[in-house]
Amino acid sequence: MKKLIAACFIALLSFSASAQKQPFTETLYKQYQDSDSVFLVDVYATWCPTCKKQSQIIDQYFADNPDSKIQVLVVDYDDQKEWVSHFRAPRQSTLLLYKGNEQLWFSVAETNKNKIFTQLKQADK
Repeated sequence: MKKLIAACFIALLSFSASAQKQPFTETLYKQYQDSDSVFLVDVYATWCPTCKKQSQIIDQYFADNPDSKIQVLVVDYDDQKEWVSHFRAPRQSTLLLYKGNEQLWFSVAETNKNKIFTQLKQADK
């Protein structure tokens, strides 16, 4: 019974963490820029192990910081090439952190939890 309760709790945390992630759309991108929101652009590929690791770290950040206002827009590396080019992402596993129109951070293939957490926490103030 304890294992079932623990599994349900973990599933709930995973759901709440992923609730802040949304597929990238130009409409949302412009909305976040215009409202001066803090948001992370995650250039992601389903086949990319580095992307999966980054996603786990990002989910953990939101699980640890449930009041975070940061939104995440996930750009599909394979299907949204025009946006991959727009963000000058040299490859999948590129992370870009913005506040409105201002780019705060740009990272490629970063999987160090402390580095990612530090950038998100600084922007989340």
